[in-house]
Amino acid sequence: MREDSLQIKIEPWSDLHLDLLRRLNAPEMLDHLGGIETEEQVLKRHNRYAQLGSTGKGCMFSIVLLPEGVYVGNVGYWERDWQGEIVYETGWGVLPEYQGRGIAAAASAAAVAHAAAEGKHRYIHAYPSYDNPASNAICRKLGFSFLGESAFEYPPGNVMRCNDWRLDLAAIREEGKA
Repeated sequence: MREDSLQIKIEPWSDLHLDLLRRLNAPEMLDHLGGIETEEQVLKRHNRYAQLGSTGKGCMFSIVLLPEGVYVGNVGYWERDWQGEIVYETGWGVLPEYQGRGIAAAASAAAVAHAAAEGKHRYIHAYPSYDNPASNAICRKLGFSFLGESAFEYPPGNVMRCNDWRLDLAAIREEGKA
């Protein structure tokens, strides 16, 4: 599939997406994020994802590959306190058999546009592991600015070395008015 013919949509996370989350809970998917979760952790994450949109603090989406209508991953954004400022953080995951097609970049662009349209925060950050070339490439492709390496605890008990990428949502909103 050529990237220029790629068609995806993102849809708000719901109970329909629990099986997708279980499929995303695989070693090859979570190698950069501290490893797989227990079933109890997956259920808690699913509930957080499903409720996030109603909190006003972000939104999680499933990624749907079109025209097949197949759920192939997730993408979203949520509030976090970063260096004394409330910003959005974004993250994504695409099932291994669908990687390398531009799906994560297309879905991330759609999620960023959604976050920008809210008009709530100026910046959205992505924190891919410093040794995850695919996710760092997505940040470059979407126009994020590289701010440097950082370290934070994720999941609890695991210190992660990551790259801090930032995108100005206010600039995106302003471009949309032109």
